[in-house]
Formats: sequence, structure tokens, C-alpha cells
Amino acid sequence: MDATASREPLWDRACHIQAQMFEATASMGGLEIQLAYYRGYGEFKAAPWAAEAGVLQKRMTSIRCAAGQTQIARLLKHTLGQARTAQGAISALVFVGDCMEEDPDQLAKLSGELGILGVPVFLFQDGADPTAAKTFSHIARLTRGAHCRFDGSSAAQLRDLLCAVAVYAAGGHKALVDHGRRCGGEVLRLIKQLDARD
Repeated sequence: MDATASREPLWDRACHIQAQMFEATASMGGLEIQLAYYRGYGEFKAAPWAAEAGVLQKRMTSIRCAAGQTQIARLLKHTLGQARTAQGAISALVFVGDCMEEDPDQLAKLSGELGILGVPVFLFQDGADPTAAKTFSHIARLTRGAHCRFDGSSAAQLRDLLCAVAVYAAGGHKALVDHGRRCGGEVLRLIKQLDARD
């Protein structure tokens, strides 16, 4: 997650949404999530993997946003390392952010490597920055993931998107389609993007 200063208005709301990701996957055997975030001057941290909503929420609520540049390349490199050591156990990478201030070619190279390893990237963009939108869409295509924008004032949109990816990570495409039939809206748009990658 992008924990730079521009993300602060939505951070607290995102903390409360996380628990619903675990609830959405409980009937499928659950979910393990590793929270990674960047903020400030070159600060990047990745917490241990967690399988309980309370643990993840406690970690998120302890983080305060701080001004700084984006570090998406660092996040992608971290995910590559995790995917290579976990031998295919990484089902998806979810990124929530509002801007991109890096070399798009470097991000494309790293994304291509994730695509080869079979790790789809789901990028949820807070707002409509055109530079971020272009790069995020390219990352999604290269990894067979999805890029969705949401309105920072609507916690429900972000909740629906995060829960959809949690269902996908825990139960695969069929579980996501079943979930989409029940939820509609943003989830169906997410499924449409994934289907277009096949």
C-alpha cells in the first residue's frame, strides 16, 4: 500500500475494510496476507504473513502516512522475491495507490517477470491521475491482473474490490465469478478485465 501523505484521508477507512477480506474467504479455507507499504524518504516495510483480520488491522492502524515518493518498483521486486521463494504460493499482489513517480519501463520489466511467474497484480487507483492510470493499466496487462479506479470518498468501492481479490486468491476464478454474481457492480467489472486477458 502507498502510505505517502496523499493517501492519508483514505488510510483509516482502509484499515477497517481489511477485516472484510478475511470474512469473504472464510468458507474457502481462509487467506494469508502480507502487508507491505512505503512512505517517507525511502522507507519500505513488509510485515510477516497474517491469517487473522485482527493482526492485519492492528498493523495497519499503527502506520501513519508520511510525505515521500512512490516506491512501486521496490514493491514489485519484493513480490518477485516472495514468489520465487514461495514456489508459486503467491496468488496475487494487490496495490492501492493514487500516483506513480517512477520509470514506467522499469515497472514494465518487473511486471513482465511477475507475469511469467503467474502472479497477477490488481491495482486499485484512488483518483484519476492520468500518468498513474496509464502505468497501472500496463502493469495489469503484463501480469494478467486488473486496474480499477475508485472514488476516494467511497469506502464501499474499495471494500468490494479488495474482497473480490481476496476471493480470487483463496478460491480462484470460479469462486470470483460466483462472488461476482452475488455482488455485481465493481466485482463484475473486475471479472470482465480478467476475462479479457485470456
